[in-house]
Amino acid sequence: MIEETVEAGYVEIGGCNAFVERAGTGTPVLCLHTAGQSGVQWRHVTGPLARRGYRVVVPDLPGHGRSEPAPGGPVTDLGDYAAWCVTLIERLGLERPVVVGCSIGGKIALDVAARLGDRLAGVVAMAADAWTGGRPSVSGLRRELADVAAPSRTDRTHLGTLAVLGSSVPAARADLIATMHRREDPAVSTSDLIGWTTHDLREALPRIDCPAYLVVGADDLWLDPDAVRWAADRIPGARAGVLDGVGHYPMEEIPDFAAVLDGWLRELAVR
Repeated sequence: MIEETVEAGYVEIGGCNAFVERAGTGTPVLCLHTAGQSGVQWRHVTGPLARRGYRVVVPDLPGHGRSEPAPGGPVTDLGDYAAWCVTLIERLGLERPVVVGCSIGGKIALDVAARLGDRLAGVVAMAADAWTGGRPSVSGLRRELADVAAPSRTDRTHLGTLAVLGSSVPAARADLIATMHRREDPAVSTSDLIGWTTHDLREALPRIDCPAYLVVGADDLWLDPDAVRWAADRIPGARAGVLDGVGHYPMEEIPDFAAVLDGWLRELAVR
């Protein structure tokens, strides 16, 4: 098996050093992680996708993984992350990239697409809609910030991850995903979720002027497929898809996800 070389280093953005992995050449694909997590979620995708002819770029958002904290502390506005991603695209000189994200990464990807329009080659938003309707409760999330050091929070992350994985995921793989998710910083992940529940993209969707694909797992307990379809209907030319047997984390749940994503990107490229 040929292994793709992954380059890793730091890029200074907005007063903090951001950890970024890069591999391959070709169409740039910026891959964004979920709340509280890091680019490690894409570890089984980066090399295989690069071998399919893409320049894969995987950052850790501020305060996540190996990136330094955001200067103002944990971020509660996903728009701040979107602006950060735009700066990263410009700093790395990515020409007409595709932005792919999951959960908060999916909402951030849609926000970036609304900001950059046809400067993107496409956007793939997984496990994301335009507006959660205020769920989960912001007040409840803020109460959690006062108790983030409790060991039970780590256990809740583990069990919560297992609860939203798809029925097609083998038990051993599901346990690995949940165990990896336990590494998150609760203060950061809770702040991310405040951003998730308060970020309203409904009026921004018509400004997305690049090919768009919105994807939701049929077993995702946190998303309503109808809300994802509603969002796709408001983006010119966009389409929505439902993945059977998949939950909230397609890039971690689906074996050989690079091949699946490659298929989606090729479909976007001919639109």
